[in-house]
Amino acid sequence: MASSPCSSVNFDSGLEIKTRSVEQTLIPLVSQITTLINHKDKPKKSERTQQAIQRVGQAVSVAVGRFVAVGEAIAVENEELKEEMGMACFEARRAGDAIAQLTDVGTAVTPPVDRRTTVFSDRTGMVKAARMLLSSVTKVLVLADRIVIKQIITSRNKVLVTLEQLERVSTFQEFVQIFSQFGNQMVEFAHLTGDRQNDLKDENKKARMAAARAVLEKCTMMLLTASKTCLRHPDCESARINKDAVFHRMRFALEQVMEIVTDARPCGETKVLPLSIYTGIKDFKSNVEGLREGLYLLPHQALSGQLEAVVERTEDFTDSAYTSHEHREGILQLCQLARQDTDQLITAWMEAKQSLNAKEATEEMELSILKTCQSVHELRRELHKVAVGRAADLLKLHAEHLPLRALKASGGEGNLEAVAEYARTLGEQKEQLVETCRLLCHVSGTEPLEITCIHAEETFHVIGPQIISAAQTLALHPSSKIAKENLDVFCEAWESQLCDMAVLLREINDVFEGRRGDKRAYVSLPRPGKHSANLKTVKAVKLDAEEQSTIAKLGLELRLLTSDVDTEVEKWEDQEHDIVRQGQSLSSMAYSMHLFTRGEGLLKTTTDLFHQAEVLSEEGLQLCSSLHTFSTQLMDEEKVVVLSEMEKLMGLCQQLQMGVRTPVQGKTATFQKVDSSIQNTRAIITVVIYLLPVCNKIVRKYKSERSSLGSPQSWRDRQSSTPVKDDVLNGKNSNGFGVKSLEQHMANLTFLESK
Repeated sequence: MASSPCSSVNFDSGLEIKTRSVEQTLIPLVSQITTLINHKDKPKKSERTQQAIQRVGQAVSVAVGRFVAVGEAIAVENEELKEEMGMACFEARRAGDAIAQLTDVGTAVTPPVDRRTTVFSDRTGMVKAARMLLSSVTKVLVLADRIVIKQIITSRNKVLVTLEQLERVSTFQEFVQIFSQFGNQMVEFAHLTGDRQNDLKDENKKARMAAARAVLEKCTMMLLTASKTCLRHPDCESARINKDAVFHRMRFALEQVMEIVTDARPCGETKVLPLSIYTGIKDFKSNVEGLREGLYLLPHQALSGQLEAVVERTEDFTDSAYTSHEHREGILQLCQLARQDTDQLITAWMEAKQSLNAKEATEEMELSILKTCQSVHELRRELHKVAVGRAADLLKLHAEHLPLRALKASGGEGNLEAVAEYARTLGEQKEQLVETCRLLCHVSGTEPLEITCIHAEETFHVIGPQIISAAQTLALHPSSKIAKENLDVFCEAWESQLCDMAVLLREINDVFEGRRGDKRAYVSLPRPGKHSANLKTVKAVKLDAEEQSTIAKLGLELRLLTSDVDTEVEKWEDQEHDIVRQGQSLSSMAYSMHLFTRGEGLLKTTTDLFHQAEVLSEEGLQLCSSLHTFSTQLMDEEKVVVLSEMEKLMGLCQQLQMGVRTPVQGKTATFQKVDSSIQNTRAIITVVIYLLPVCNKIVRKYKSERSSLGSPQSWRDRQSSTPVKDDVLNGKNSNGFGVKSLEQHMANLTFLESK
């Protein structure tokens, strides 16, 4: 709240606000209070101003009354918070009434000769009431937030109880019955924790929550097949090892979620990230540049020590067997250069300190500061190039998943010797990936990305041995369909993590090159169950764990495709071109659908997903309209290419639109509709990825050849006399639930409205 208007009233509730929802709810109230406080600075006011101030005061009082009524209802439903909530509500109501009284024109002092009255005669009382109101309302919100935490804890406890039951089952019938219950509990837990993750203010906690939830997502499917394999082959040691590892990892991930949600750790331990080279260089440069402001703030030994700590961490690169000789020599030379520049800086620094007249950096020292910062920047650039290059090469090398295929084949043949041989190959691949994740962590550029790198490292480290134990089980029981299915699931988890690593690599590159590291989800639907009066009432269906796992694979592909769209969009000079804007819009909506496959974002149920898909199809048809207009100005060969892709895109959009509008009944049919919607969306985005560079190339060509076609806007103006036929486009001019309209709608529902 440091950047909010809270500072205007010098507010300090003594309560830490950890979620965006609480913070955003407070902002309108703070704005109202600020308005009232600021008016006090002008002792004389017209009658119109007095009435306006009185309306604000009354609005605050009425809104607080409604807010308190909700708080009191929460207190009735939650006995453990009844006393605290009741006291906070009482204080809020009293403060609201006080503000209404202090802003009441009827209680103002006698007007002076100039017929202007003076309100807020009791300034101390006004400030006191404002502080009490903000403090009590914040307390009510924080107490209400505890209810959300309680829901997550209750859901986690249910999952743990059922998890223990699953671990002890001895028959298939009992397992199927309990796992069905477990799957529903995990879906509920996924939605609760997904909402919490999106609401957290702390980006590091959000990243940790995302990592823990990713583990639970993958492990739910693994638990199903590993348990079935163990039940079918109860005497198989490798099957037992495989199953135990899954249960252990799930419990660990559940505890991680609880640590984040409750902000508590065993024995009061503090979670500290291992210091990365990026962080070390950033701190070092900060101290170096800080010498300009104060020559005596830091001992020179501390500066040398900081650099040596950074150099020591570069040994992760130089000691690696996979680092080329050329790269190793380059890193060592840059480390030595950084040492030399730092030594020269310290010499200039000491000379400046010894000079009686020197109160700030000398010219020589300023030059040394610039050289030192440049040398460590070059070191960081080289390390980034090595880490990212290594990761890209590994992803290409393992794109065919040859060790996994070999393990499946040799396991199915019952060849234990071959399984052992390919297990060693996979083990080497695992070590390479683990080390590469460690190097990426050093150059990631942000703490949330560091957390994601650590998660990737841990995932490869754990899943590798699990694949091997699953392959050993299949080799011992080559005719077992369940053992084969189990190995397939673990291999898919490995492949999924490789896809995640490819996305992580792009995000690290985005940060390094100064592009945005985070992708904003497209908001096209209000939250289900709230403010959705304009939506048709359709019974929503939540997918079970196995179905979510299947959909998650499609979601990963969708995410990679949206990254490709972003890359192509950035190459356009005219970012306001219709084709660019509509391509970006489609990408953002597809990304929102990807978040649905992970149980995140604003799309909570299948109903939300289908509405989003319908909006996406309409936007795609709008893009077809833009492409048709665009094609009318092209030569024959270029026109054929654009129109051909436009027709393909139109067909896919119509197919998606028809699919989501077709009503279905039953869980299986709904799942198939979800699968079909995401598949069609993937196909649409694939066409967009092809069209963007083609159209960009044409625009550049025409721009250079014909000055009369100086901008895409002039093309559209020139073609305005040529109408586009409705039967060709078959689209609707609908914006669905646009971002601006949604934001306006949500603003009107805030408990304190602007008057």
